[in-house]
Amino acid sequence: QVQLVESGGGLVQPGGSLTLSCAASGNIFRINAMGWYRQAPGKQRELVATISSGGSINYADSVKGRFTISRVNAKNTLYLQMNSLKPEDTAVYSCNAEGWYRSGAAYYFNRWGQGTQVTVSS
Repeated sequence: QVQLVESGGGLVQPGGSLTLSCAASGNIFRINAMGWYRQAPGKQRELVATISSGGSINYADSVKGRFTISRVNAKNTLYLQMNSLKPEDTAVYSCNAEGWYRSGAAYYFNRWGQGTQVTVSS
């Protein structure tokens, strides 16, 4: 049983900044990879950035140099610092985590949060 809750979305002007957070809770044994994904209306969900438990990071080309993904393993929390935001960044941003939870034995999970809306507009 693992839950992910995102926060930090909202309305921001082009060129502005926003920070998203994702808190994981439950009977977590180990979280391996975590990531941010986004989906704009009429478009497929796309990868924004991922980070492994060891700190290996992957960014989409569209956000490279502007966004920074990080995590605090001891708090099971994921962050996305978004700078120099553009209108095309407007989307629902969702947090994903995969790993293992404890329920008598260890079981694999791949869980999504409910998403948070980010709107970049003047």
